[in-house]
Amino acid sequence: MKDYYNKGEERPVLSAEVRERTGVYRSLPMSARYAINAALVVLFLFIGEGLIGGGVVNRYQTGVLEQVGIYIIMAVSLNIATGYLGQLPLGHAGFMSVGGYSCALFIIHMMPIFGLDARAMATCASPAAALLFVLGVVFGGLCAAVCGLIIGIPALRLKGDYLAIITLGFAEIIRVVINNIDGVLGFDFTGGAKGLSGIPGYTSFLNVFITVAVVIFLIHTMMKSRHGRAILAIRDNEIAAEASGVHTTYYKTLAFVVSAFFAGVGGALYAGCIGVMDPSKFGFMKSVEILVMVVLGGMGSMLGSVVSATVLTVLPEALRAFSEYRMVVYAVVLILVMIFRPQGLFGSYDFSLSRAIERCLNGDFPWKRKGEKAPDDVATDDAAKEAGDHE
Repeated sequence: MKDYYNKGEERPVLSAEVRERTGVYRSLPMSARYAINAALVVLFLFIGEGLIGGGVVNRYQTGVLEQVGIYIIMAVSLNIATGYLGQLPLGHAGFMSVGGYSCALFIIHMMPIFGLDARAMATCASPAAALLFVLGVVFGGLCAAVCGLIIGIPALRLKGDYLAIITLGFAEIIRVVINNIDGVLGFDFTGGAKGLSGIPGYTSFLNVFITVAVVIFLIHTMMKSRHGRAILAIRDNEIAAEASGVHTTYYKTLAFVVSAFFAGVGGALYAGCIGVMDPSKFGFMKSVEILVMVVLGGMGSMLGSVVSATVLTVLPEALRAFSEYRMVVYAVVLILVMIFRPQGLFGSYDFSLSRAIERCLNGDFPWKRKGEKAPDDVATDDAAKEAGDHE
């Protein structure tokens, strides 16, 4: 029998019909799964760049698409702590601001060293500009991860409302510090209340889309590893997980730090997208906005986070023609979804293209499984048939 767990593969769920007909289940190798996902990413990237380059999508619409990608990163990163770990942090906007300010300041001060100007960073055409962009985004993520570690070690000893209050207070501390640090230092550093300006427009559809694909791949890989299974075990039953040998404090802190890191990555892209970092943009409502995306899509569903982040980013922009009523429509849509789908649009469901292809290869379709018998019933019928033949 194939050992799926030791090789890190998912054990396929066989329908009774497939088992009865073949006795085996044809599955795709991991290399084929990665190749399919990579081809899908390249296809979407090619289509998006073609539409932008051909003038079908204008600059304003391109900016909306960039923000869609940024909020997808924010939603899937918060989903680690909320959906997978089962905690309720409300300080995600704080990590986003740390990543944005850190990346922007890093790139601004490193451009002369790399011999680059704002125009070169905006195009990211040269290897030096691409390298500085990657270093800046990673630096922003690391700064946010350090903040996540600092707040995570004491805060994760609490649960529920208490954790939410602490993380919310931490986000407000960050905002106040950014507002007043220039007066303490005696020179212009973050721009204070007027904001940090002069940020080169290094964010584009291409690098946002690639970053989204990398972030989703890394989170998916982590959650399929033993570390991800330990995090899920803590969410389901922390006492049972600890009794089974799971280091709960370590894995809770790990999930919180990884979530903060990717929030910092999203903040780094956000700084290059809007061009001006204003502390007032990272208040309590920004954290709630990101949390709504996770809850609306479904706690623990990466597909749900992607879809809800896309819808909730595009919907206000699509309703700008109804400027007087667009926020009312936005709120009504959220209320209706929460009434009729309290578990979110997708619940905990995650779509897998490779799994769908495997089911097609084996003829294991949902409409065929509706009338099929359970394995025990099939075995009982076979035994009865054999007894009748003997008689």
